[in-house]
Amino acid sequence: MKRVALVTGASRGIGAAVARRLAADGVDVAIQYYSAVEAAEGVADECRGSGVQAITLQADLRSKASTLNLKEQLDRLQWVPDIVVHCAGMAHYGLIDDMDDTLWDDLMNVNLKGAFYLTQSFGPAMRWKRWGRFVHLSSIWGEIGAAGEAAYAASKGGLNAFTKSVAKEMASSGITVNAVSPGAIDTDMLSTLDRDDREQLCREIPAGRLGRAEEVAQLVRFLVSDDAHYITGQTFGLNGGWHM
Repeated sequence: MKRVALVTGASRGIGAAVARRLAADGVDVAIQYYSAVEAAEGVADECRGSGVQAITLQADLRSKASTLNLKEQLDRLQWVPDIVVHCAGMAHYGLIDDMDDTLWDDLMNVNLKGAFYLTQSFGPAMRWKRWGRFVHLSSIWGEIGAAGEAAYAASKGGLNAFTKSVAKEMASSGITVNAVSPGAIDTDMLSTLDRDDREQLCREIPAGRLGRAEEVAQLVRFLVSDDAHYITGQTFGLNGGWHM
């Protein structure tokens, strides 16, 4: 059966890798972006190279109105996502004493409330079809916490709890809800690290290296497949043994 996926934050990094991986498997892909329109179009072109349909859609997932507009755009195109992969996210490093309310709210709204809006928007159609997949990109810090990243860790920890709760609500409708919790992945999020910091980080990881976005995409690929229909409410670590 032909599937349709919505991948948020898919203009770069893990989101882009997920979009390309699903397209290679024959899934039509809607690529949500916030501001990087050219990058998003580039990913869409790569997806089309796999022989599928791919579209780009702008939305601010901090806003319920913008998320509803995203759904309305898909409705007009008669695209009904069977798969939603929430990769859009914000990160911030700084002491809690120096954080203002706006930054805290932005982190919570994109990382956590965005998942809530997406579930409300696209869950009902999955219930009607009695098949659906939600995968949320979490983080190792949502499991173990991180000094200097309290808001980010809190938003991802909340996302893990949200994943488990929604999984229980939706399991009887044939919908699975899971989270992927990457460790140190070689994306733009780590671009501020200098060579020495990267080498030190790799020494802390038993596998001895950073993860690749494509490796995260492979795990997502399985979780949204028919073969994963009995897996729900789980948070899957992908960190080279950094946290067990």
